[in-house]
Amino acid sequence: MQSMAASSSSYSSARGWAAVRRCPSPSLPARHVAFSSSSSSRCPVAGAGAPVLPLGIRGGRLPLPCPLLPPGGKNGASARRAAAAAAPSAEGDGKPEAAGIPRTLQLGAMILVWYLLNIYFNIYNKLVLKAVPFPYTITTFQFASGSFFITLMWLLNLHPKPRLSLQQYAKILPLALIHMMGNVFTNMSLGKVAVSFTHTIKAMEPFFSVLFSVLLLGQTPSLLVVGSLVPLVGGVVLASMTEVSFNWIGFWSAMASNVTNQSRNVFSKKLLADKEEMLDDINLFSIMTVMSFLLSVPLMLYLEGIKFSPSYLQSTGVNLQELCVKAAIAGTCFHFYQQVSYSLLARISPVTHSVANSVKRVVVIVSSVIFFRTPISPINALGTGLALLGVFLYSRFKKAKPKAKAA
Repeated sequence: MQSMAASSSSYSSARGWAAVRRCPSPSLPARHVAFSSSSSSRCPVAGAGAPVLPLGIRGGRLPLPCPLLPPGGKNGASARRAAAAAAPSAEGDGKPEAAGIPRTLQLGAMILVWYLLNIYFNIYNKLVLKAVPFPYTITTFQFASGSFFITLMWLLNLHPKPRLSLQQYAKILPLALIHMMGNVFTNMSLGKVAVSFTHTIKAMEPFFSVLFSVLLLGQTPSLLVVGSLVPLVGGVVLASMTEVSFNWIGFWSAMASNVTNQSRNVFSKKLLADKEEMLDDINLFSIMTVMSFLLSVPLMLYLEGIKFSPSYLQSTGVNLQELCVKAAIAGTCFHFYQQVSYSLLARISPVTHSVANSVKRVVVIVSSVIFFRTPISPINALGTGLALLGVFLYSRFKKAKPKAKAA
C-alpha cells in the first residue's frame, strides 16, 4: 500500500510538474505569450492544486511550449504571426531613430549641394544678363543645357527611361508651362534689379506655399507654424535692405515667379503622390525640362528673335568666349540645382521646401555681397539671425504633435 501510495504521489507530482512546464509562469513577460480565452481553462493556476516551483528553479525565463498557443488552423497561424510580429517591434523601438540619422545626413548633403549650385548660378547668370539682357533667350539656353544632360542620362542608362502614355504627358504639360514661365520671370527680375532685391521679393514663397497647400492639398498648418515664417521672411528682407534697387518690372516679375514656382511645387507634390502615375522625381523633372525647352523656343523667337548669335555679340563688344563659358556654367548649375530641388521636394513637404528655399536666399544674398564686394551692414547680420531663428522655430513647431481633444 505504501508503494502504491508513493507511486501515486510521484505520478501526480510528475503530472503537476509537466503541467507547470507546459504553462508559462505568471512572471513571464506578456510578449512571449499570445493569450486565448478559449484555452485559458486548460492551464492550472498556482494555488489551485498545482505544485509551486522551488526557489532553485528559474521558471518563465524561456518561451516554452504552452497549450495557450493554438497549435494549428487558420486562427492559430494568425496568432503565431501576430506574436512573431510583436516580439521584434517591442525590442526594436530605437531602430526608426537610428534609420532617421542617415536620412537626415542625406537631406543635409542635398541641401548643401543645392545651396552651392544656387550661388554659382545666380552669380554667373547675373553676369550673363548684364551682358545680354534677353531673359527669354537666356531661359531657352538654360533649358537646352538641361535637355542635353537629360538626354545623356537616358542614353547612358544612368536612370531608367520613363514610359508614359499620352494622358500622362497631358498631365505634365501644365506643370512644364508653369515651370518655364517661373524661370522666365526670375530671369526678368534678375536682369532688371540686383540679385539681393530679387531674392528679397522671392522670400515670400513660404506664404504662397502655405496658401497653395491649403487650397490644393488640403493641408492646414498650425498658427505657430505660420507665425514662425514671419521672422524668417522678415530676416531675409532685413538681410537684403542694403542692396535694394527698386524697379516695378523687377518687383512684379519676382512676385509672378513666386506664384508660378510654388504652384508648380504643390502640383508636382500631388503628382508624385499619385501611385498610379509610376513617376519618380528625377523623371518628372526631366520630362518637365524637355517640355519647357520645347515651349520656350517659339516664345523666344516671337518676343526676342535670334539675338544670342555670334555676330550680334561681337557688335556689342562682348567677349564671346568668356560669355559662352559663363553661360555654360550658369546653364549647368541651373539644371542640377533644379534637379536637386525636385529630389528634395519628393522627400519633404512643400512648406519645408519653401523654408529651406528662403534660407537659401540668405546664403545667395550674402554670397553675392561678397562676390560683388558690397559692404555688409549690421542689418544684414541681424536679418540672417532672424531668418535662422525662424527656421528653428518652424522646425520645432512642425515636429510638435497637436494635443488630442478631450471627448
